[in-house]
Amino acid sequence: MSEEKSENSMEWYVIYTYSGYENKVKSTLEKLIENRGLEDKIEEIIIPMEEEIEIKDGKQKTSIKKVFPGYVLVKMIMTDETWYIIKGIKGVFNFVGMGEKPLPLTDDELKSLGIAGVVNVDYEEGDSITIITEPFYNYPGIIEKIDKEKQRVTVRVNMFGRETTVELDFAQVQKI
Repeated sequence: MSEEKSENSMEWYVIYTYSGYENKVKSTLEKLIENRGLEDKIEEIIIPMEEEIEIKDGKQKTSIKKVFPGYVLVKMIMTDETWYIIKGIKGVFNFVGMGEKPLPLTDDELKSLGIAGVVNVDYEEGDSITIITEPFYNYPGIIEKIDKEKQRVTVRVNMFGRETTVELDFAQVQKI
C-alpha cells in the first residue's frame, strides 16, 4: 500500500466487514477520527440503507435494510496511516480492491449508488457567466458561490434593475 493517489485527494473506498459489524465499524471509526484528529483525512462514512415497505395482513410495515450487508463506504484520503487505522478496527476484513491496494470507487459506481462524485467546472467564484436555460436564458451573471457537493452555483443576476441571486445547477451556466 505504498502508492498514494494524491496527497489531498478525497475519494470513496469500500470497506469489507464481517457480517453484522457495519454499525460497529462505523461508530469505532468515527471515534478514532475524533480522538486522532483525522477530520482532514476521513470526511464521511456511509452504510448504504434503503426503506422497505412490507404489507402483511393488511398492515403496512416500514423497515430500514442495508443495501450491501457487510460493506461500509468511506470518503477519505488514502495514506498508509488511514489504511492502517481502518484495517486495525475489529470487524474489518479488508478494503475492496486488488490485493493489498484498495481501489477507489469510479464516478459511474458513485452515481449508481446515488453518491455524487467530484465535478470539476471551468469557472470559479467571481467569474462572469451566461445562464443557458429557461427561465433566465441569456441572462449574464456573476458567480458568488460554488457548491461542488450539490453541484450547484449561486449566481448574481440583474433583473429589472435589481440584483438578485439565483441558485442553478452546474449545467445551467456557461463561462463567458
